[in-house]
Amino acid sequence: MPFISKIERQSDYRSFPPNHPIVIDNGGSYFRIGWAGESEPRVIFRNIIQRPRHKITGETVTVVGDHDPALLKYFDCTRSGPRSAFDSNVVYQFEIMEYILDFGFDRLGADESQINHPVLKTECLCNPVQSRSKMAELLFETYGVPSVAFGIDAAFSYKYNQQLGICSGDGLAICSGFNTSHVIPFLNGEPVYEACCRTNVGGYHITDYLKQLLSLKYPHHMSHLTWEKAEDLKMEHCYIAKDYVSEVHLFQKGDMEAEEKTRCWQLPWTPAPVEEVPSEEEVARKAALKEKQGQRLREMAEAKRFNRINDLENEIRDLDILLQRLRDASEHDIPSILAKTVHTSQQEVESALSKATQSLRKAKGEPVESLEKSDPSSVDRYNLISIPDEMLTPEQIKQKRKQVFIKSTSDARQQKKQKQLEEEMERERQKKLEEERRLENPELYLEELRAKHRDLSEKVEQRKRFKTNGGQTNGNENGSGGVGRGERLNSSQRERMRLLTTAAFDRGKGEDTFGAKDEDWQLYKLMSRDNDDDDDDKPDPDEAELTRLSSRLQEIDPTFFKPEPGSSSAEAPPRFRPLTKEDFQIILGVERFRCPEILFNPNLIGIDQAGMDEMVGVSPRRLPSKGRDVEDKMTESILLTGGSCLFPGMRERLEGGIRMIRPSGTPIKIARSSDPILDAWRGASAYASAMQFPQQTFTKMDYDEKGEDWLRSYRPRYTI
Repeated sequence: MPFISKIERQSDYRSFPPNHPIVIDNGGSYFRIGWAGESEPRVIFRNIIQRPRHKITGETVTVVGDHDPALLKYFDCTRSGPRSAFDSNVVYQFEIMEYILDFGFDRLGADESQINHPVLKTECLCNPVQSRSKMAELLFETYGVPSVAFGIDAAFSYKYNQQLGICSGDGLAICSGFNTSHVIPFLNGEPVYEACCRTNVGGYHITDYLKQLLSLKYPHHMSHLTWEKAEDLKMEHCYIAKDYVSEVHLFQKGDMEAEEKTRCWQLPWTPAPVEEVPSEEEVARKAALKEKQGQRLREMAEAKRFNRINDLENEIRDLDILLQRLRDASEHDIPSILAKTVHTSQQEVESALSKATQSLRKAKGEPVESLEKSDPSSVDRYNLISIPDEMLTPEQIKQKRKQVFIKSTSDARQQKKQKQLEEEMERERQKKLEEERRLENPELYLEELRAKHRDLSEKVEQRKRFKTNGGQTNGNENGSGGVGRGERLNSSQRERMRLLTTAAFDRGKGEDTFGAKDEDWQLYKLMSRDNDDDDDDKPDPDEAELTRLSSRLQEIDPTFFKPEPGSSSAEAPPRFRPLTKEDFQIILGVERFRCPEILFNPNLIGIDQAGMDEMVGVSPRRLPSKGRDVEDKMTESILLTGGSCLFPGMRERLEGGIRMIRPSGTPIKIARSSDPILDAWRGASAYASAMQFPQQTFTKMDYDEKGEDWLRSYRPRYTI
């Protein structure tokens, strides 16, 4: 099975004899495996797997624990996230557990399918018999181990620290791990399972709570707030407050002490380029360059127009010569003359001459006559219009009406074209005059254009406000600038509302007789007439002129800005604040102590269970041999172990909470283990290296003969 990992494989596996035990600390966060009698585990990795596919070949690989991020760029990890074999602190996904054990034995150096070494494996307190049975079956059937032993990780850590003189034989072990927190009492060096307490809160919940708080506080930086980064922030910056309420009040005040306790995480940030305001020389240079480009375009347009005029003059001259030849030639020679041209008749030549003449006059900027008037062929086309109806047959009368309709439509179209052409020529003339004024005095022209734009903008805005508010108020104005329903109606809409209201009040409270009189129906005519007079949809010439002025100012003035709709032209457009270094900072304030506080107040995350200090008060009262002396012995030797006990302030906060629960004068001594993370494996290593260890194991034969019920009562002795 292919594995991806940066953990090197051990090479001295065959140097150990077959009866040398292998020690496994199967924690919810990390998996540790090594040889009995050694002080450090050989292999340590995170207790998770991931099975991505190769982006090219499609091969599935198994990523166990800490992987090399550089290799994952070749694999698709979107469909396979990290998976754990644990549900809370109990192993229930044994398919995943098999992958993890495969990887652990492989990195330990095992090169055979059978593991010919006894195995000591840690488990959680009061592990369900189904989970223990499945684990034993996996070790026996899959790996062929000769014998297996199970033990509680917190008990191994307590016994190891007892050998170091940190704690005594009678005491309490407070183990706060990745998924749960336990309080285990010890009498004569053996755990008392009946008096244990557990809370389903651990390091996982602290990290998840911190990630949620920071994601809500900084939603635009969620891509940086990964699980791994939240775990690092937790281990680096979080602490336990001695008094949670006082610490919250301290941060509410925001004084110097709170500032000193605040931490800042700076995200990667690149300063935005500073936009420099162009100098007068730069503005003048750009204006000169734009003027030069405009002059070049005008020269090109003038050259194109000159060539167009020459071509049209040559075409008119050729058509005149052709038309003169046709007029001088006999009817027998006309077809031969037209065969050498693209025209088919003399009327077509006359029509082409008329169109060319019109195009020439248009190119020169002269007024253009109607094409229908100058086209000789139109006389033949509308030959029935001038003849009276008395002289025409019924069929010719129909044809005459058709010609009248076509001619009137054509005349209207030509008049519209002529009007548009005249308007365009007038605009061109005004544009030339404006250009001459600008070239004569650019500064004065620009100032006049700005003043005209400003006055026209105010006029358009005032008209819009008047149209919106109706030029009056009805008492519905408020401080926020809002208007009532009546103020949003224009004059035509208000008139229709008045007519409807008047008609309703005229009826009174009696019988509804509307429509009985003929004058009642005049109401609809009035409303229809008001609707026809509604000019909301008509184009506003002032707005069109304002748009033209804005475009002109944008062309000649680089500093001109186009105001947003609904904003005054005298106001600058809204600008977004540029992002600064402070926008890419994650500030850790109350989150530093609020997240670990769930160890003592699980109700902060919705878990209705006891905190660690409360469990210390409950556990001694569950002992079979109750008494003040026994309880005092328990609190006189309290050992903190587990990864979540590494927070600063844990010992002081726990001692204060226990003193509030226990009677006055109770001796309390709290000590932290020499290494809260590795002491469980070291205690198990020392336990497996003892001479009496084989007596605490059971073989596959014992498992087959006694079955799961025997595993229910299996409890190894820790004092051997």
